Amino acid sequence: QGTGSHAAMKAAITHAGIDSSQVGYINAHGTSTPLGDAAEVAAVKSLFGDHAYNLAMSSTKSCTGHMLGAAGGIESIAVVQALKNGVLPPTINLDEADEGFDLDFVANEPQERPIEFALNNSFGFGGHNVSLAFAKI
Repeated sequence: QGTGSHAAMKAAITHAGIDSSQVGYINAHGTSTPLGDAAEVAAVKSLFGDHAYNLAMSSTKSCTGHMLGAAGGIESIAVVQALKNGVLPPTINLDEADEGFDLDFVANEPQERPIEFALNNSFGFGGHNVSLAFAKI
């Protein structure tokens, strides 16, 4: 479960020349669908191991809705702003996470946290998966 998500994130990290332990934030694809979210969380736990519990992960789609073809671009802007300002966007309306969803999902309020590296995930039907790595400069 989440093999495509795992492969996309791993490729982004490898291409960026960083170690997974350096990633401080993930903007999740996070469409709030039971299967999709479970696969993404499983992929994060699989790829990052114990570090998954040290990084933050939120879904800006909770604020904007799913903008389909524009989602990846707009979400990339949110990631760049998080890197620049050290403030992570929240997952709004997250009152109770599903069982096994025990990561830091930046629930309901922005989180001040300086980060150096972040990922932005965009996953689509039929296995169209991409993850972009961003670095603070």
